Amino acid sequence: MGNSRQDVVTAALRLLDAFGLDSFSMRRLAAELEVQPSALYHHVENKQELLGHLAGRIVGGVEVDADLMATCHRLRDAMLAVRDGAEVVATATAFRLGVSEFEAELARFSSVDVARTLLIYVIGHTQATQLHRQASELGAIRTDPDLEASFDRGLRIILAGQSPES
Repeated sequence: MGNSRQDVVTAALRLLDAFGLDSFSMRRLAAELEVQPSALYHHVENKQELLGHLAGRIVGGVEVDADLMATCHRLRDAMLAVRDGAEVVATATAFRLGVSEFEAELARFSSVDVARTLLIYVIGHTQATQLHRQASELGAIRTDPDLEASFDRGLRIILAGQSPES
């Protein structure tokens, strides 16, 4: 029985979580699914499209509502739940793959500019947090006890300056 796109994305997410984005490859994914690499291209055109699907899966369950602070925390938690999740979402955002729906939903409760600014801030801070945590776990650096509080301070700065206009 062949794999579906869902199977490919699920396996890719599993590999991402186990090995990180730097060690992620279409060949490794094919091996995980016990297929030839060319079989993957029946489901996705290229690795970038697959990253878009991964990002969509990572942010797909995040509830967006008028409490933008809570929404941003849910987004951050979703990205932190997957190794290099923020980097995947950052890549998809930069290439406009699979995350624009989330941004549009966020804009419904703010404005286009506020939504874009929040998304970029949350992704960037989360990327820095993930890198910091990985380096700290390896003993390369000491844990920064201010990471969580700095995230909230940044959100408050952005939200305090938001304009209600679109």
